[in-house]
Amino acid sequence: MLATPEQINARRLDPIAVRAALRRLARAAEPPWLHGEVARRMAEKLELILLRPERVIDWWSALGAGATLLEAAYPKAQRLRVEPDAGWMERSRAEAQRPWWTAARWTGGEQGVASETDDISPGAGLIWANMMLHAVVDPVALIERWHGLLRVDGFVMFSCLGPGTLRELRTLYARLGWPAPTPGFIDMHDLGDMLVRAGFADPVMDQETLTLRWPNAQALLAELRALGGNAAPDREQGLRTPRWRMRLERELQALASPDGSIGLSFEVAYGHAFKAAPRVRAGEATTVSLEEMRKMVRSSHGGAERA
Repeated sequence: MLATPEQINARRLDPIAVRAALRRLARAAEPPWLHGEVARRMAEKLELILLRPERVIDWWSALGAGATLLEAAYPKAQRLRVEPDAGWMERSRAEAQRPWWTAARWTGGEQGVASETDDISPGAGLIWANMMLHAVVDPVALIERWHGLLRVDGFVMFSCLGPGTLRELRTLYARLGWPAPTPGFIDMHDLGDMLVRAGFADPVMDQETLTLRWPNAQALLAELRALGGNAAPDREQGLRTPRWRMRLERELQALASPDGSIGLSFEVAYGHAFKAAPRVRAGEATTVSLEEMRKMVRSSHGGAERA
């Protein structure tokens, strides 16, 4: 189901462009290098959590590049890989197949594959979502769904791109009067608020800025496309000319450091939170008369009422 125009404008994210990018990325030999690096950093945070989940849901698993890390962290857990479309499901099934002699065959670490549109059984101990939340038009709805899929005391752990991502490129485009080269990214504090509103307890948010460098503008643009491309709804429509491409490459090269390399910033937000037990609602107000209160007091002191 496509998002409403209001949702698209609020997030500055075109779901049609996102789906097209996902289909293209599914044909790549490997997920983006950045996804694998962020997954490794996020997996280091698992060491701080004492809970050992028996069931793990890996959201957009193949693109997130964290399945091997989750298997190493929780070898006995049942793992469900949830994918965004049929192409990624096919790829995920191929990755999940194991030879009969694989140790996980005998330790209970079996894997399943599902679509995010499927009816997924609740009761997971961990939902892991690496580098995908920034590509979701309605993150509030997704976070609420994650809350419903977790068991009490289960936890969610995710990472996504933040507002500082590609700030150098956005500055360049603004100076040249071109439409924004990136969709909108969500601030980590807003993500924390979404977790609280969904019912999660004690969310912990963190962020870091990574600077990636390339030897030239051509290599830079090729990797940006491999990360998904521009999915902003207000991006330039239609094809660009070779002359425009040459100017972009010249402008990017002007950003080069003394060593000739070009660097761009990527803000990565990390978050995790637990599903707390539901609060017991207070009962209806009870009205007690003064005479009834006196009777209760006398009764509590062992007195007896006269007939």
